Amino acid sequence: MITLTLQSSPVHRLWLLARAYWWSEDKRAARVLLLTIVVLSLGMVYMNVQINRWQNAFFSALQARDERMLYVQLLRFLLLAGAWVVMSVYTQYFTQLLQIRWRRWLTERYLNDWLADRAYSRMQFALQETDNPDQRISEDLRAFVEQGTALSLGLLNASVTLISFIGILWTLSGTLSVTLGGVTFSIPGSVVWAALAYALAGNWLTHVIGRALVPLNVEREHVEADFRYGLVRFRENLNEIALYRGEQGELNGFAGRFARIFTNWLAIMRRQKRLTWFTASYGQLSVVVPFAVAAPRFFSGAIGLGDLMQTAGAFGFVRDSLSWFISAYVTFAAWKAAAERLVTFQQAIESAKAQQRLTPGVQTRDHVDGDLELDQLELDMPDGAPLLESTSLNIAAGSRQLIQGPSGAGKSTLLRAIAGIWPFGRGVIRRPFPFDALFAPQRPYFPLGALRYAVTYPAAADAFSDAQIRDVLSAVGLAHLSARLDETANWSTELSGADQQRIAFARALLHRPRWLFLDEATSDLDERARGALYTLLARRLPDTAVLSTAGSEALSDYHTQTWELQQGSRGGYKLSPHPTR
Repeated sequence: MITLTLQSSPVHRLWLLARAYWWSEDKRAARVLLLTIVVLSLGMVYMNVQINRWQNAFFSALQARDERMLYVQLLRFLLLAGAWVVMSVYTQYFTQLLQIRWRRWLTERYLNDWLADRAYSRMQFALQETDNPDQRISEDLRAFVEQGTALSLGLLNASVTLISFIGILWTLSGTLSVTLGGVTFSIPGSVVWAALAYALAGNWLTHVIGRALVPLNVEREHVEADFRYGLVRFRENLNEIALYRGEQGELNGFAGRFARIFTNWLAIMRRQKRLTWFTASYGQLSVVVPFAVAAPRFFSGAIGLGDLMQTAGAFGFVRDSLSWFISAYVTFAAWKAAAERLVTFQQAIESAKAQQRLTPGVQTRDHVDGDLELDQLELDMPDGAPLLESTSLNIAAGSRQLIQGPSGAGKSTLLRAIAGIWPFGRGVIRRPFPFDALFAPQRPYFPLGALRYAVTYPAAADAFSDAQIRDVLSAVGLAHLSARLDETANWSTELSGADQQRIAFARALLHRPRWLFLDEATSDLDERARGALYTLLARRLPDTAVLSTAGSEALSDYHTQTWELQQGSRGGYKLSPHPTR
């Protein structure tokens, strides 16, 4: 688990998020990979130093017209460049290996934290800063790892390069004499001071110009995710939208969401244009700065062409090291945006769990008795409005109970409370241990994959034999699907609402739970089909307790006890018994 102290500073929270992997169970492999990458990076810096020295020898041979030495230096360059290329290839390879291992570990931890204790359920009601958790776990984690690794190794490389080349540059710079107003000033290491002043000014101006990119990138992630979510929702509800002829409304919604993307992108473009004006000018001007500073010593004969070219090369390395912040600023802005979204997501998970501990609301407890008991149960809406007034109820094992009531009376919410995913309210729900239960909502969930997985869900696709799956499909009236068990499709749109509800009954027949909760699970079926399915349950699952909810469907004949939700005296609904017809 990744734990971020809610009261800690933003920088400390980022540090806790970044360090978690390096002290995890995968720390040995991570540290070995990191050490290998650091050694290779240092090796590349060493090769750069040797290539810089090679420049001096090469241009000196060129100036002296020493043909033999020229070819010797060309051969030396091939060896140096070859070694640099090998190190570069393996630095990239091991860096990518480290990134994917780190990302895998973070993904597993975030998914576990999000799903543990059903934190995701409370978060969707109580917290607003956790939009698009799918994007945070996929895109933001990827950006955090990849960009964070690149920034860290880039900073290391820049630091080592600076240390390696600043001494070389100081030695090559010598002492520059400048006469102003008849007074001569001697400036030792003139090119070093020029590089420092040039880079520091560039870093400061880059920050001033580009700091607005951080909030703009945070906003970009948000609006892009909203637009993508709208497209996914459209894809998942194609038939319903078509029936409503809601294409124009959807287009208007897409246009509105993309307008926010467009506005945000224009703001990023304008800010990046200003930054590019500066960074491009900075980069072009830096080509001539070392020659301008070192030229007086070259023309005086104090240094030769080889020294001049080595000075320019060393200046470039020092400048690049000191200017690392400039080149990395856009990446840093994107990384910081992703990191902040991950931190707020983790805080939201921890806040949800803290709320669960402090205000548990409805309590679910296990007990050895075989019955399901509701003790002084009260349910509220997330805003605190009463939904179900105080109810005490004992549901015997193996019984068949029906709860009827109008839409909005809390039928589905009551089942969610029994499942342990509705925290708003008071009272105790005592569930038999082990609570072998299966819940079938009005719209069954269909996972991605083959049809056999849709039928066996939530068990694995190979948990039941083909003969068992075909048997239950035939029993619920879906024998025609038996030949399509290995076919992959979007079954939530491929199947009609009635067939989807038949699949839910097929799952119950396969899993044979001790407790079965059917939440308006036959609302899309005609009366004859409803009767056939409930009769099938009674015949094949005679010992299973069934608790059904329904609106106006005539289901009392298939249950031993009927309850009705009626308007209570305090604004909520009361559960009252009615005799079975």
